[in-house]
Amino acid sequence: MNQNDIIKWLRKNLFDTWYNSILTIVCVFLLVWGAKSIFTWILFIAQWKVIAVNLQLFLVGRYPEQMYWRIWVSIFIILGLTSVTIGSLVKKIPNKWLPLGWAISFPIILWLIGGGLGLQAADSNLWNGLLLTLVMAVTSIVISFPLGVLLALGRQSKLFVVRNFCILYIEIVRGLPLIGILFIAQVMLPLVLPDDITLDRVLRGIAGLTLFSAAYLAENVRGGLQSIPRGQFEAGKAIGLNSIYIMLLIILPQALRAVIPALVGQFIGLFKDTSLLSIVGLLELTGISRSILAQPEFLNRYAEVYLFVGLLYWVFCYSMSLISQRLEKQLNIGQR
Repeated sequence: MNQNDIIKWLRKNLFDTWYNSILTIVCVFLLVWGAKSIFTWILFIAQWKVIAVNLQLFLVGRYPEQMYWRIWVSIFIILGLTSVTIGSLVKKIPNKWLPLGWAISFPIILWLIGGGLGLQAADSNLWNGLLLTLVMAVTSIVISFPLGVLLALGRQSKLFVVRNFCILYIEIVRGLPLIGILFIAQVMLPLVLPDDITLDRVLRGIAGLTLFSAAYLAENVRGGLQSIPRGQFEAGKAIGLNSIYIMLLIILPQALRAVIPALVGQFIGLFKDTSLLSIVGLLELTGISRSILAQPEFLNRYAEVYLFVGLLYWVFCYSMSLISQRLEKQLNIGQR
């Protein structure tokens, strides 16, 4: 595109009439003024010392320093699997071992962070900041996804008790706010458990997030199941498969493929919903930010702290969105 083409495009789209010309000039002025104000504040006015001094608290909270090697090993495992996954998606070469690798890495990472089985235990009360946010979000996603699939299958079951139990659970949970479920998990869950079973606040928070997310995932999966033509089921019957194999090998894979955008959107929402855990006393990313702002030397540094926290949330949410888009492109979702 040469200079003449650019001038023609500007005249056609931005300066074709006198009022469009005025509107364009005003918008450009506002954009320049806004950008100048923002960069001036970022570079010369904002006091980023609050981030530099408390970076450790933001990332790992009060996690013991002598155990930092566990976090580095966990990051190495995640980065290794992520690089292999991205490579597989880019080259469009399926790797049948990737799901197994992710499945095995999950309990290994939890074991490294939490300790036990030969490692010194790390008190979950010391899991704070971004570390706690990631642990609770990933754990809730991993547990709620199969639970949501089971609820979706149960809602379509022909068994009266199973179908109505699933419908009752889904409708009750979807009718309650997440913060209410978190309070129920923190206060009521210990009362219904046997005396010899105790759950710390982290596990109770994960339980609340999981129960809430599973109900919404169930509806997403149910939408995918209903989008599969009846002929797919009849074709499975024709080749001699029973109902269980038809659902597991034919119907469910197609249904999950169809609702990948909705599932990823639910996962992103769940990741951001972890910020509500600060209300029930857990110092995840938002909770640790409030603790940092309570320090006398960093009072009223709300803009710097919450901009940094918002950036962290955006990085992880946008990364999930990019992976989802790459997966949709590889699977040709939305194309006939």
